[in-house]
Formats: sequence, C-alpha cells, structure tokens
Amino acid sequence: MKEEQVTKQPNEQRTERRKKRERKRLFPIWLRLVIVAALIVISTVVGAIVGYSGLGNGKPLDVFKKATWQHITDIVEKDTKEN
Repeated sequence: MKEEQVTKQPNEQRTERRKKRERKRLFPIWLRLVIVAALIVISTVVGAIVGYSGLGNGKPLDVFKKATWQHITDIVEKDTKEN
C-alpha cells in the first residue's frame, strides 16, 4: 500500500482528496435565493410596521393602506418642490 502512495503523482493525490471532500448540498442554490428574497420581503414589512406604529404612533396595519403612502409621497414631493 505504501508503494502505491509513493508512485502516485501529486496531481493524482490532489484529485483523490477533492473527490473525498465533495458533498451534496442540503439546500440547492435556487432555494437559498428564494429564502433570502423571502426574508428580505418579511424584514421590509416588519420594519414598516414597527416604524409606522412604534415610531410614528399609528396603527400597525395602517401602514398597508394606500392613503398612508399617498400622504408620505405628498410630504416628500412638497419638500422637494420648495427647494
């Protein structure tokens, strides 16, 4: 057995080590991307709820109303028109 190891060239040893280290992924890359996208959406929604209700003293679910966002857009546009 030692004779076999001595006669192998470095490239052959390297490829054997790579074959031993190869493993199957638990979660495919596409699933990881979907999970990351879902976490981004969830964190954005939770951040909007916390920001509107906690910091803005509004009702938590009012953040999803169109009128709320229209009001925010009007405030931003008003400030940009004056400058």
